[in-house]
Amino acid sequence: MVEKSHLLTTKQMARFVADGYLGFEALVPQAINEAVLEDVRTKKHGELWRDSPAIQALFELPEIRGITHSLVGPEPLYDHHAVHIKEPGDTSGQPWHGDAIIDTSLRFDIQYVYFPQDTPREMGGTMILPGSHFRRISCYDVTRHHNFLGQKPLVCPAGSIYVLHSQIWHCAQPNHTDRVRYMYKLRLNPSVRQLRLWNTDDIDDPAVGGILHTNHGWYGNEDRIEVVNRIRLWRFLTGNEQYDAGYWMTRIENMPTAAAA
Repeated sequence: MVEKSHLLTTKQMARFVADGYLGFEALVPQAINEAVLEDVRTKKHGELWRDSPAIQALFELPEIRGITHSLVGPEPLYDHHAVHIKEPGDTSGQPWHGDAIIDTSLRFDIQYVYFPQDTPREMGGTMILPGSHFRRISCYDVTRHHNFLGQKPLVCPAGSIYVLHSQIWHCAQPNHTDRVRYMYKLRLNPSVRQLRLWNTDDIDDPAVGGILHTNHGWYGNEDRIEVVNRIRLWRFLTGNEQYDAGYWMTRIENMPTAAAA
C-alpha cells in the first residue's frame, strides 16, 4: 500500500503532462547508490532486475513507489531494463531519437533513468527535449538535428532519478572525464486504467491550467497544438471530458446540430 503522502500531486502530474518528465535529485540514499554500482560492475546486466537486491531496494523506496503508482498504477508490468555505460573519454554522442513510436494511444509507459553516481555536465548524462513526447516520430527521424532550444541535460548528484514519458526525445551525451558513467533504465507499463492514480487533493488548483500552457519554445508557432494534446491527455487522466484550458478544445468541439429557423 502506498501512503498518500508519497503520491504525486495534481500539479506534478500536470507538469509531467506538459514536460514529459519529472526529476528527483539525490532522492536515493547513498548506501543504495553504492550497492547498485557494485551490482552493475559485478553482475550480469540482463539479470539485474531479478537478481540485484540493491535494484529491488531502489524501486521499493516509498517515494519511488509513490511516483510509479501515480503514473502507471499498482503492480505495473515490467517491460525491460538496461544498464547504459559510457566509457572514460568516449566523446561520441548518441543521435536524437524516440522510443516505441508505434504506440499512438493516450495511455503511456514510463521509463526511469537513474544515476547512482555524481554526473556532472562533463560526464555527459542523458539529454532530453522537454515537451517532445507528443511528437510521434519513427525512432531516428530527428537525427539530423544536433541541438534544440530548451533541451535539458540530465546532470545531477548521485542518487538522482528521473521518470520519463516513454516517447520523449532523448540521446546519450559524450563522457569527457576519466571515469566510467553508469545509468540504469527501467521501463514499466500500466496494468490498470490510468485514472486519478495520484493525490487528487489539489485537483481543482487553478495553477494546473497555467502548467498545461507551458511553452518550451522549440516548437515555434505550434504551441497551440501542444496545448490541445495536453488537454486530451489531461481529460484521459482525470476522467473529466469537459476539462479545458483557455477555450482551446471547446471551440474545436463546437458542432451545432440544430437547423436554423
